[in-house]
Amino acid sequence: MIQLRPEQEEAVEKLKTGSILVGGVGSGKSITALAYFYNKVCCGDYSKRSTPLRPRSLYIITTAFKRDTLDWNNECARFGLSTDSSCSVASISVTIDSWNNIKKYVGVSGAFFIFDEQRVVGSGAWVKVFQKLTKRNDWILLSATPGDTWSDYIPVFVANGFYKNRTEFLKKHAVYDRFAKYPKIVKYLGTNTLLRYRDSIRVIMKDNRQTVRYVNDIEVSFDKDIYNVAYKNRWNPFTNEPIRDAGQCCHILRKIVNTDDSRIDALLKLVKQHKRLIVFYNLNCELEILRSLNDSELLPKGTVIAERNGHRHDSIPDSDRWIYLVQYNSGSEGWNCVLTNAIVFYSLNYSYKIMEQASGRIDRINTTYKNLYYYRFVSKSSIDNAILLALKSKRNFNALKFIRT
Repeated sequence: MIQLRPEQEEAVEKLKTGSILVGGVGSGKSITALAYFYNKVCCGDYSKRSTPLRPRSLYIITTAFKRDTLDWNNECARFGLSTDSSCSVASISVTIDSWNNIKKYVGVSGAFFIFDEQRVVGSGAWVKVFQKLTKRNDWILLSATPGDTWSDYIPVFVANGFYKNRTEFLKKHAVYDRFAKYPKIVKYLGTNTLLRYRDSIRVIMKDNRQTVRYVNDIEVSFDKDIYNVAYKNRWNPFTNEPIRDAGQCCHILRKIVNTDDSRIDALLKLVKQHKRLIVFYNLNCELEILRSLNDSELLPKGTVIAERNGHRHDSIPDSDRWIYLVQYNSGSEGWNCVLTNAIVFYSLNYSYKIMEQASGRIDRINTTYKNLYYYRFVSKSSIDNAILLALKSKRNFNALKFIRT
């Protein structure tokens, strides 16, 4: 018998085809989505584990990492569902795959889709397939951060039939900057209508978690002379060549700032305070420095260092002391850890959403910790200040805007 929290029960009752289930990272969205599928779509009763009356094929589109780690398979098993239909209750067919492979299912009809971790933003290939699937199937979408601007909601609004296509939405609601060199929306019209549409499809699931987050900004230094050569003269000090564009300039500035020795020194102090630490980083040059911890005499004896990035997917160490090095793009979502209550952001990420997802790796419903500690290494460089300001405003850092200011 599966026990849902009251807020999950409430969400199951509110969900319908076309809904976005909004819940914090680690709030139990996957179990809630499966409970809705089992109880409302198949007309079974997850609390009594009765046989579904109207079996439907289930497709779960998620991240490649969550597919490969079988997270969804484990959740499905709690309902007697399996990717092997011969082992699945009422022979329900379950398919779990990544967003990268969504095109494989463009011809599916009459099934139920759970779209996990929102990837339907913009107008690319994934959005086009998503909208074709939503015309012929029932579906819900799960997201911790459903949208920062009204443009983020366009694919879901179109899928729900509020607009024929993206063009119709933009004609009705978007006002563009006449002086920008590229299409830039400066404001939206008819926001009361947009609010009504959004509220009609969003199901917000509160989780009443007891954790308290403590965010500590730790000041670190940087080489101002080399930084000024790159920033003011637009010169690459690593290759002794001119800097090509804004993106390369910001990358070089971050490399100068993020590889300063003061960061590894600050990390070693935190290792002494916390036996177990998750460390998020951005660049490969940062990883090279972090790997040097293995040779540091200041590292407490018995400390095991593991990695999660594009090349390695080490498990969290099974030891008393460990440091888990995680690259943002490879590990900001799709896994969790309740064995520690501390995360170090060795460097800041451009994306507010990625930073929030990364923070959620330890902020889970089932954690035994009440107090969670987050340490952000921040220098007084102009780029760190600009990134931090964007994150505090819940926005993404804009490299082009930063270089022009």
